[in-house]
Amino acid sequence: MNDDKLFAQFPPVTTEEWENAIIKDLKGADYDKKLVWKTNEHINVRPYYRAEDLQSITHLNADGTFPYAKNNGSNWNVRQDFVIADDCDVKQLQRLVSLAVNNGVESVGYDFTKRTAPVGDELFLQLMKGLKPATAVNLMCNTTNVMALFDLLNAYMIDMKVKTDSANFNMEYDPFFDFVSEGGSYMDGIDTLHNLIKESAGYPNMKVGVINASYFGNCGSFLVDELSFGLAEFADVLDFLTEAGETIDKIVPKLKLQVSIGSNYFFEIAKLRTARYIWGEMVNAYSPKNSDCCGVFIHAVTSMWNKTLYDPYVNMLRTTTESMSSVIGGIDSLTVVPFNFVTVVNDEFALRIARNQQLLLKEESHFANVTDPAAGSYYIESITGQLIEKVWNQFLEIVGKGGFIQCFKSNYIQDIIAESCEKRNKAVATRRENFVGVNQYPNITETIDFDEVKKSCGCSDEETGETSCCGCEDMAPKFRTLQPYRGTEPFERLRLQTELYTKESGHRPSVFLFTYGNLAMRIARAGFASNFFGCAGYKIINNNGFQTIEAGVEAAKQSKAEIVVICSSDEEYGNIAPEIYNGLKDNAIVVVAGNPVDCMDKLAAAGLQHFIHVKTNLLESLSNFQKLIIKQ
Repeated sequence: MNDDKLFAQFPPVTTEEWENAIIKDLKGADYDKKLVWKTNEHINVRPYYRAEDLQSITHLNADGTFPYAKNNGSNWNVRQDFVIADDCDVKQLQRLVSLAVNNGVESVGYDFTKRTAPVGDELFLQLMKGLKPATAVNLMCNTTNVMALFDLLNAYMIDMKVKTDSANFNMEYDPFFDFVSEGGSYMDGIDTLHNLIKESAGYPNMKVGVINASYFGNCGSFLVDELSFGLAEFADVLDFLTEAGETIDKIVPKLKLQVSIGSNYFFEIAKLRTARYIWGEMVNAYSPKNSDCCGVFIHAVTSMWNKTLYDPYVNMLRTTTESMSSVIGGIDSLTVVPFNFVTVVNDEFALRIARNQQLLLKEESHFANVTDPAAGSYYIESITGQLIEKVWNQFLEIVGKGGFIQCFKSNYIQDIIAESCEKRNKAVATRRENFVGVNQYPNITETIDFDEVKKSCGCSDEETGETSCCGCEDMAPKFRTLQPYRGTEPFERLRLQTELYTKESGHRPSVFLFTYGNLAMRIARAGFASNFFGCAGYKIINNNGFQTIEAGVEAAKQSKAEIVVICSSDEEYGNIAPEIYNGLKDNAIVVVAGNPVDCMDKLAAAGLQHFIHVKTNLLESLSNFQKLIIKQ
């Protein structure tokens, strides 16, 4: 019997041979344009990777010990967060929490960050009822209520005789939140964190502070920026607290890192490995007595930036890949944001789906049983190495300019995020970044009650007309603050404006597809136009095709549609479009589906102004049509 391994029978293939074969198959096409993906992180992703790509990567030396690019295990806490609003129904909330912990949730987050009413003993005790002893509890707080919540928690643990070395309770206080979101005092935040660290010294396993890098991700920053800004915050915290007399061994175990996880599957895995590596290097620079301090507790939250109001069930697909990235990247706990969080708070069905997404990965796919499944991947290890370099370099640049606080006060951080927002907004507007159900393949039968959206989101009638957004808000003459937003908000505002107009006028704007001529082209362009105008929530009137222009013009008039889109071939537009336009110009806005460059001058001379095609800025075009329709 031949015991030789299968691949030993084949001669090795060099990189040069691979490259020659690729160039031959390209038949003269540009290699970089066809096969190299240029990412927003300024990393050029090649079409393949080999073992030789890992030879110069230093983080591969991490084998589960310092510097911790590799994680020691993939078993994470399945976490679910609940909003404790001023008007929350506590009995209903208790029921939802009980359902969660009895159906696989291992960690509960109580979000008090938007609560303005005091949290009394009675409410606090009610929230603690029904929790299992092993359930981790995380109190998400703000500067107004953090110390009151800590006092309530401390009193509760004393009353329940909780062992100090096994307490599974945590505070989640972001010392920079008021500073970056409202222009508040950063020193108040750092002093409060310092207070929490001292007050919780008797509970060695209790974490009290969070370095919230996810805030930058949800404001629109790219992942290199998200990490470098979060780590720069961490550096400022370490500097301030060590200068105040605290040791690194006391500070770091009290902190966790929170990151947002988007849909860039492999890059998010690499981002988590990068965060673990650089955090360890930063702590090691302070020479801790206990090397375990160099490890980091990472809590991941699925991104809010890429979630949509319309077609919300697609959000489930997004959070599924984000959950997988989180787990493979090696997080310690994960919150899957419910798919309909934009309009509904603490929804039972959405919470069930969110926790089951994690449970499927853990219990059925056995992701918790594999240690660092990404380790050794030529692709992932390569981009991890590049991300480490880019995040570290940007971190050093921030430090060189005085640190996070000084860079924020000078608007350096905000300018970087604003540039990212502009780039991302443009990508969404032009459909280079697609969101199914919003800027691509909309469900044109879906309607949303404007009053319900206004009630849950807090938007006004005027706001629905806005078609641009940015994470930065002006606070002249001080520095600008940052506000999270979702990338699809401009499209959603546009469509909500259609809903409002329909509600007030009793008539939904409609688009008549004037299909004529070449069968294949008219069908293709009718589909394109239907998708295009469906993104604004317009009614689409499709047709099988007209035998004569006269019949099409008459049918278009009968439809009383505000917009008529001519759907045919470029070769036919020069002859048919002017005639159709003359027949309908007094009745509707006439649009040509396509970019017929050969006869564009002729069409323009005939009076045609509106053309839609794949290079059209969808958001800008729809906004202009919206103004014309509402004006009518």
